[in-house]
Amino acid sequence: MGRMEYVEIARAETERGELVLRERRENGAPSVLELRANGVFVMDTLETSTEQALAEAALDLVAEPRDVLVGGLGLGYTMHTVLGDQRVERCSVVEIEPALVEWMRDGTIPHGPALLADDRANPVVADIGPAVGEVADASYDLVLLDVDNGPGHLVHEHNAELYEPPFLTELRRILRPGGAVAIWSAEASPELEATLEQVFGNSETAGYDVTLQERDEKYWLHVARVGAVASDG
Repeated sequence: MGRMEYVEIARAETERGELVLRERRENGAPSVLELRANGVFVMDTLETSTEQALAEAALDLVAEPRDVLVGGLGLGYTMHTVLGDQRVERCSVVEIEPALVEWMRDGTIPHGPALLADDRANPVVADIGPAVGEVADASYDLVLLDVDNGPGHLVHEHNAELYEPPFLTELRRILRPGGAVAIWSAEASPELEATLEQVFGNSETAGYDVTLQERDEKYWLHVARVGAVASDG
C-alpha cells in the first residue's frame, strides 16, 4: 500500500466554517485535487462521475434547456457537463462560497479558467435561497440542485430549507412551462418525493449506478416538472 501525501493548496475561513482545497498524492501517481468543508470530504477531481451523471440525466428531461440554473459549484464538473450540451445558451451557477469562485477564476483550481472562459458560464456568489427569490418568473428551463448529498446529508444545516415547500414553490415559479427541477441525493427520500408531488403535482425518483473509489454505489435523482403532461407512449 502506497503512502498517501496531502498538500494544502488553499484555505478560506467563512461564517459557515472552513473551506480547504488540497492535493492528494500517492506513489508518484497523478495528483488529485480534493475539496473539504469543515473537515468533511465534499468531492475531488478523481471521482466526477456523479456530477456528470446528474447533469446528463437532468439535461435529458427538457427538450430545450436554453437557460440552466445550477445550485452549487463544487469543482465545476456539473457546470462543465451542462456547457457540453450545445442546446444550452446560459448556465448560471449559484455558489455561496466566494473563495471557491475565486479559486476557479484564478487557476488555483487548474481547470477553472478554461471553464469560466465560456461566455455561457455565469457564476453567481450568493446563497441560493435568497438568490432564487430575486429571479423573475419563468426565467429557467432547468434547475439542478447539487448543494448537498440530498436532504439527509446536509453540508450546512440551513440547507434543510431547500427541500421544503416554500423554496420548492419558488423553483416552480422561476421555471418555464415544460421545465424541470432535478435534485441529486445519496439516498432516495420519500419525504422529498412527497413534497415535490405536493408543490409540482408530479414527482419521479430514478436511481443511477456509479462507481466511486472502485465501489459500486447508487445515487438518486428526484425530479419534478412544470406543466408535465402524460405521455402518449
